[in-house]
Amino acid sequence: MADHHFRDTAMLIRALIAAIALIASSSALAQAGGIEVELNKLEPVDGACRAYLVTQNLTDARFDAVQLDVVMFDNDGIVARRLAVQIGPMPKNKTSIKVFDIKNLACQDIGQLLLNDVIECRDDSGARDDCLSLLSVSQRGNVPFIK
Repeated sequence: MADHHFRDTAMLIRALIAAIALIASSSALAQAGGIEVELNKLEPVDGACRAYLVTQNLTDARFDAVQLDVVMFDNDGIVARRLAVQIGPMPKNKTSIKVFDIKNLACQDIGQLLLNDVIECRDDSGARDDCLSLLSVSQRGNVPFIK
């Protein structure tokens, strides 16, 4: 009888370990399936600051439109500019670069960028309302890009 109880307990422990491993692997897959947006560099151009965004669509969907609400803050933390930035279309499992100019604002006067919201988001199945949660931001240079 004790042998039977021991086998049942061992089977239960193995089943729990398998369930935990399955949950952990599916959670990692869900996290890997997002959209990464990196502020790669800022470059001065005639009366503007040119921003380079490297995007990675790590999802299984093709996005026809992804329009971001991006806010630039000056070095004192004061809002300096707000822009709608289109980073779509985004093919699935593809890295792309998007370039946009921030007019009448010098690069050295930008202290931080904020991904404030997603204005529009459409993939191959239509409009989506979960795009903000899919997006992660980072920066390569010394100007923070936050969400």
